[in-house]
Amino acid sequence: MDLNRATIIGRLTRDPEVRTTPTGKSVASVSVATGRTWTDSNGQKQKESEFHNVVMWGKLADVVGQYLRKGAKLYVEGRIKTRDWTGQDGVKRYRTEIIADNMIMLDGPSRSGTPSNVTENIPPIYSSNTHDEPSAVIEEEIKVEDIPF
Repeated sequence: MDLNRATIIGRLTRDPEVRTTPTGKSVASVSVATGRTWTDSNGQKQKESEFHNVVMWGKLADVVGQYLRKGAKLYVEGRIKTRDWTGQDGVKRYRTEIIADNMIMLDGPSRSGTPSNVTENIPPIYSSNTHDEPSAVIEEEIKVEDIPF
């Protein structure tokens, strides 16, 4: 049995970039910073930050683009995927991303920059699996060429 699962809690380092594929599907790209603090062997407090590239599709992308801004705190669940491509300069490039399945907005509306009356009736938990299609439908494979960024 194999498991590819990523779970992070952090803050957006920039506003979400939301685009639409040629087939009309929404895709959002965000960067999430996570931090860690520890005391080293000399008794000095140390801090470290890690930055994660997160990609959200469909309704998750729409929600993130509409309600979240730089600095917003969120919980993300997904799978890790590394994609590669050859740049215009002929150099092969790699990018490791978390493809989000679920997301929870952890800040109140005032911290995310959204007026409080907009999000009062919206539940804070979103999942890419909460669509109107039957669960037996298998999503189509997404090709690197279809990603607009």
